[in-house]
Amino acid sequence: MPEKHIDEISGVETTGHEWDGIRELNNPMPRWWVYTFYATILWAIGYAIAYPAIPMITSATKGYLGFSSRAELQQDLDHAKVAQAQFQEMIATKSVQEIDADATLREFAIAGGASAFKVNCAPCHGSGATGGPGFPNLNDDDWLWGGDLDAIQTTIAHGVRYDTDPDTHVSEMPAFAEILDLDQTRQVAAYVWSLTNKPSNPALAEAGKQIFMDNCAACHGDDAKGKAEMGAPNLADAIWLKGRGEDAIVRQVMSPKHGVMPAWQGRLGDTAVKQLTVFVHSLGGGR
Repeated sequence: MPEKHIDEISGVETTGHEWDGIRELNNPMPRWWVYTFYATILWAIGYAIAYPAIPMITSATKGYLGFSSRAELQQDLDHAKVAQAQFQEMIATKSVQEIDADATLREFAIAGGASAFKVNCAPCHGSGATGGPGFPNLNDDDWLWGGDLDAIQTTIAHGVRYDTDPDTHVSEMPAFAEILDLDQTRQVAAYVWSLTNKPSNPALAEAGKQIFMDNCAACHGDDAKGKAEMGAPNLADAIWLKGRGEDAIVRQVMSPKHGVMPAWQGRLGDTAVKQLTVFVHSLGGGR
């Protein structure tokens, strides 16, 4: 039996292995560590038996306990729906004014409306409801069809220029290219722009005032502040839906663009529409 070699510096026995004069000290792992390692192996085997763990071709082993994270999630969802049911029933039987006046219902409606908004409304109005070119900002005070709770509910429920809903909002701005010549159109555009900005030519704006009174005031009002009952926008608040500047106004006057909003009543139901109404109204711009 070969004689054991003891390292002169550390006094520890070596394993007998040597590489280019370098010997390996025989320092085995502590017993407690080794036993812990064996325990983790046993734990892993037990876990693989008890829970779904081993992947198969189209599925995985189901485990002795039959646990399913998907089933657990479904149970949580079912419990949440039961908890929400009482609030849903109350919202279904109350008006939007009553919902808004009840602090608990209002909080629930805003939360539900925010979720419905992200799924159904954000693609057009943006995740923050700030809108974009051709899509209204729902955070400001500019409301084409009225910004109180009833008006917002009607707009969401029946949409705007949505052909399949008989109660949808309908308004059409005439194409003034058939009524006004180009010079007159530039004059009225300069006047409208002058209501909130400096016109390119004050003389054009002055001439355009009478053209506005003769052709536009019937819908937009003598003060150009619009009429919600007609869906006519306020032209004196520096908020522009279809584009800014005199050239953009000229294009809109000559050949108007008309947006379309779906009617959500049939798609989402009365309760979701009420929640959306309270949420949109809560953004700050609602009256």
